[in-house]
Amino acid sequence: MQLQDLKPQHSWAKKKTVGRGGKRGTTAGRGTKGQKARAGHRMRPELRDIIKKLPKQRGYHFSSINTRPAVVDLAVIASKFTAGEIISPKTLVAKGLAKMVGGYLPKIKILGTAELKTKLIINDCLFSSGAREVVQAAGGTIK
Repeated sequence: MQLQDLKPQHSWAKKKTVGRGGKRGTTAGRGTKGQKARAGHRMRPELRDIIKKLPKQRGYHFSSINTRPAVVDLAVIASKFTAGEIISPKTLVAKGLAKMVGGYLPKIKILGTAELKTKLIINDCLFSSGAREVVQAAGGTIK
């Protein structure tokens, strides 16, 4: 009897070989390398990248650039102010015709075509074309 002639007593006791790239060997069906092949991998949802590329709503983080002016009617100004008074954003806030925006004076736009009988001095305000004509026709000044 020689060594190469020896046989195992039980056929089921043979040593099994590990698969080499078969169904569940080596990479275990994960492919090779890359983020998806690693343990504990987690991919961001693809939809999130699409959403992040969309532009934000108007005014998002840029409210100081895109603020709309506060609108004041010319008829209201005529009733609250007398002739010769200086009208500015500061005086309009003091009389309650406009509100402070974030601790700052707002931009003011004067609208309307009401009749004006008093001469008004208006500083640092925006105007509609009709309101500008009415103020100048009444003898008021715009600075």
